[in-house]
Amino acid sequence: MQFSYGSTAVRVNMPDPSSLMAEITRRLRNGQGFALATINLDHLVKLRQDESFRDAYAAQDLVVADGNPIVWLSRLASHPVGLVTGSDLVIPLARLAATEDVGVALVGTTDKALAAAAEEIQRRAPGCRIVARIAPPMGFDPDSDAARDLLLQVRSSGARLCLLALGAPKQERLAAQGRSVAPEIGFASIGAGLDFLAGNQTRAPQWVRRIAMEWAWRMMSAPGRLVPRYARCAAILPSEAVAALRQRL
Repeated sequence: MQFSYGSTAVRVNMPDPSSLMAEITRRLRNGQGFALATINLDHLVKLRQDESFRDAYAAQDLVVADGNPIVWLSRLASHPVGLVTGSDLVIPLARLAATEDVGVALVGTTDKALAAAAEEIQRRAPGCRIVARIAPPMGFDPDSDAARDLLLQVRSSGARLCLLALGAPKQERLAAQGRSVAPEIGFASIGAGLDFLAGNQTRAPQWVRRIAMEWAWRMMSAPGRLVPRYARCAAILPSEAVAALRQRL
């Protein structure tokens, strides 16, 4: 499944969780880093508008479908992929890091949330070594010298896996810079994954996720912020569906 914007083509190249985890395992064992992005409709809106975001996506090594609309579009294109949400990746990645004895860095949200998330990760992934916790200040610029210093701090911690919880497009842009500053580290953009673990945000119940209505749950929890976002997402669906159908040819 591919999305094209100008000269940038974004391809969902990891079709399911097992393929993704196998590839990450291979890279960790071979000393290879990576940048992992979890694409959703909000990202597609941003990709249309933001050239720097397109550049960041071009630097991602691994891309998964984070959202049922992406899964549905892939079926329209006859290149079906499975759902792999950033939030659902945190614990599997932590367990993999424990198995491979790989240090993990947590970047994003707040110091308090990072401490609570770290405690929950270590409870659910025994043996996971969290070697750095970094909460960037408000207004953090992922393309700044401060961002480079942050990446060097992650590198000096000995981490081989870094979970980025900064939201789009900051986390993807920081991961893109990380590929050159710390090429041996795997950077995974996980959105609100750490805030969910810390209890700062409440995720939709499992039954809501099963019927593909998590978006509605989230919208009702913060309508002022999310109604306009989801309206922009809905507005691009017809053209994205047409583009997906063209990929059948």
